[in-house]
Amino acid sequence: MVDTAQRSAPLTPATPSPVAPKPAPTGTFTPIPSINVAALSRQLLGSWPEIRIEARKLTARPELQGVPGLSMAEHRLRVLEQLKILAAEGHVHRAFPVHLGGEDNHGGNIAGFEELVTADPSLQIKAGVQWGLFGSAVMHLGTRTHHDAYLPGIMSLATPGVFAMTETGHGSDVASIATTATYDPETQEFVVHTPFRAAWKDYLGNAANDGIAAVLFAQLITGGVNHGVHAFWMPLRDETGAFLPGVSGEDDGLKGGLNGIDNGRLAFDHVRIPRENLLNRYGDVAEDGTYSSAISSPGRRFFTMLGTLVQGRVSLDGAATQASAMALTIAVTYGSQRRQFTAGGEAEQVILDYQRHQRRLLPRIATTYAQTFAHDEFLVAFDKVFSGVADTDADRQDLETLAAALKPLSSWAALDTIQEAREACGGAGFLAENRLVGLRADLDVYVTFEGDNTVLLQLVAKRLLTDFSRKFADAGSGVLARYVVQQATDRALHNTGLRTLGQAVADFGSTARSVGQLRETNVQRELLTDRVETMIRDIAGKLRPASKLSPQQSADLFNSHQDELIEAARAHGELLQWEAFTRAVEHTTDAGNKQVLTWLRDLFGLGLVEKHLAWYLINGRLSAQRAQSVTAYIDRIIARLRPFAQDLVDSFGYSPEHLRAKIASGAEQERQDEAREYYTALRASGNAPADEKAPRKK
Repeated sequence: MVDTAQRSAPLTPATPSPVAPKPAPTGTFTPIPSINVAALSRQLLGSWPEIRIEARKLTARPELQGVPGLSMAEHRLRVLEQLKILAAEGHVHRAFPVHLGGEDNHGGNIAGFEELVTADPSLQIKAGVQWGLFGSAVMHLGTRTHHDAYLPGIMSLATPGVFAMTETGHGSDVASIATTATYDPETQEFVVHTPFRAAWKDYLGNAANDGIAAVLFAQLITGGVNHGVHAFWMPLRDETGAFLPGVSGEDDGLKGGLNGIDNGRLAFDHVRIPRENLLNRYGDVAEDGTYSSAISSPGRRFFTMLGTLVQGRVSLDGAATQASAMALTIAVTYGSQRRQFTAGGEAEQVILDYQRHQRRLLPRIATTYAQTFAHDEFLVAFDKVFSGVADTDADRQDLETLAAALKPLSSWAALDTIQEAREACGGAGFLAENRLVGLRADLDVYVTFEGDNTVLLQLVAKRLLTDFSRKFADAGSGVLARYVVQQATDRALHNTGLRTLGQAVADFGSTARSVGQLRETNVQRELLTDRVETMIRDIAGKLRPASKLSPQQSADLFNSHQDELIEAARAHGELLQWEAFTRAVEHTTDAGNKQVLTWLRDLFGLGLVEKHLAWYLINGRLSAQRAQSVTAYIDRIIARLRPFAQDLVDSFGYSPEHLRAKIASGAEQERQDEAREYYTALRASGNAPADEKAPRKK
C-alpha cells in the first residue's frame, strides 16, 4: 500500500481462512497472478498523483477531521476553523490566477479538493461553496476588475461568501428563477428584489451565519426587457454580522447530514447595488441602460455562463467515488477478519469467503474502479477546457454532457455502496465510530445538488438525441433502417460517445463457447454500445412527430417518453465508465495487475449486462441460454477475484487516519485471534466441556 501519511497502527493483514475460496472450474492452466499494490495505487491516483498525496497528508491531520456527535453549532464552528487552515495552507488556491497567488491549475485544484471528503464531507462542501462556487463564479463570470477587487478576500477567507442561485421554488430550473435585478439608469444602480416567498434563495451554504457577500443570480431587466439570468456581487452583512438594509434571511436548521455547513435562505427587498456589481464577462449594461453581449443568443449565453461552473459536478463525481472507496476498504477489511459460523471444522469461517458476501462487495469494487478511471479522464478533459488547451464551444458542451452523465452514476453508486458496506459489517457498521452511517448521511444530498441527478440525465439524453438527429438530418427511413444492421467500420467515439453498431451479438451455442465470447473486450463493447444506440434510435423514432405538433403537444410527447430517455442516458454513462476502465487496463504494464484488472473490468461490464438482462432478452440480443452464461461467468470471476479483495481496496491508498473506523484498524483481527487462542488453550487443557450432542454409538 502506498502510504500518504504516518500510520498510528498498520493495517493488520487478514489471517488466511481455513476454508479456501472455491477454485475456478478446471481448464487451461493459468498461473495465479499477484497484485503490485504500490503500482496499482499509483495508477488509481490518476493524473495529479503528487497533489493527491499532499492532500492526503493534510486530511490525515486530526484538526481537519470530523468529530462524531458534535452539536450542529459546534460542528459549524469547527468547520469554519478548518477552512482557515485550508486558506493558510493554500490548499484551495490552485485554480486562482497566478497574479493573485494562485497557480491556474484547474485539474490539480479539483484533484486536491475532492480528497477533503476523507476528512469530513462538511469540510469539503463548505470549502467548495467558498472557493469552488463563490470564488469561481467571480473568477469565471467577472472581469479583471472584479478579480482584483474580490478574489484576494475570497482566497484568504476574509470574505466568506454565498453562491446564491437556487430558490425555494426553482432548484434545477435555474432559467426560471424569480429574483430580479432591474436597472435604474437615473442612479446607475440595479434594484434587487425577491417578489414572493418561493423566490427566496434557499439551501445556501454560508448563508445562515458566515457569509458577508454573495454571488447572486437574478433576472437582469433593463429598459423593460428581461435579458435572462446574470450574476451580481451582493453584499449581505456588515462588520458586526448583521444583515444590511433590505436583506433578510433564515437558518435552514438541522439537516440529514453535512451539519458543519450553515445552510440558510436569503431574501431581498428592493436592495440597490452599483452597476459595476454586475459580473459582466458575458453581458454588460451601459450607464444609459443599454444591454450588450458578445453572445447574441439568450439561450446560448445562459448555458455558457452556467457551463463555467461545471467544476462543482466534476468534484462531486470524484468525491462520491472516494466515499465509495473508503466504505469498501472498511467493509472488505472487516470481512477479511470477521469470522462467523463453522464450516465443518473447529474454526469459524471468514465472512468474505461466503459467496453472497463476495457478491455484495466485489461488484461494487469493480464499479468504483470504473468510476475512478472515468473520473480521471473527466478531470483531464475539464483541465483542458479551463486551461484553454481545448476551449471551443464543442469542447465545453462535451464537458457539460460528460459531467451530467457521470455525476449521477457516481453519487447514486456511493449511496448504494455505503449502505451495502454498512450492512455487510452488521451491527458494527451501524456504530458512528466506524464512519459508514455518517458517510451515508453526508453523501445523501450529493444526488440532488449541483444538479438533480434525474434532471442531469435528461440533459444527457437530449444531447444524444441531438447528435442522432444531426447524423440523420437528411436520412430517409431506408437509411435509418440500414443503420441498425449495417456492418460499420468506423468505431471512433462521437463527441458524446454515440457509436455506430458494428454487428448484432449472436448466440454462440454452448455455455462454454458463450463464456469464452463474453470474455472478449469487443463483445462486451458491442453489448453495451448496442443498448445505448438502440434505445436512442427507438426514442428518436417515437419523438419524430414532435416537430409537427404544437408546443404543448410536443412537450406532452416528450414527457411520455421521459423515463426511456433517462434510462438511455444512464446506459450511455455506464458505457463511458466501461470504456475508461478498458483504456486503463490497456495502459497497465504490470502483468499481474493487468490480469486482475481485466477480471475486474469484466465483472463491471458483465455486471451491467446482468443488471439489464431483461432488456437484452426482450430485444433479442441474448438467448436465454447465453443470459444464464452471463451470471455463471460472473460467479466464476468473483471466485477468481476473492483472493485479491484486500489488495484491491488497499490500493485505494487510505491509511487508518483517513478511514478512522475501528473495525478497519486491526481491532477485529485482535478479537478473533484472542478468541481462537482462548479456545485452543481450553481444548489443550482438557477442561473444555463436552457437547450435549454426543456421537452416536455403533
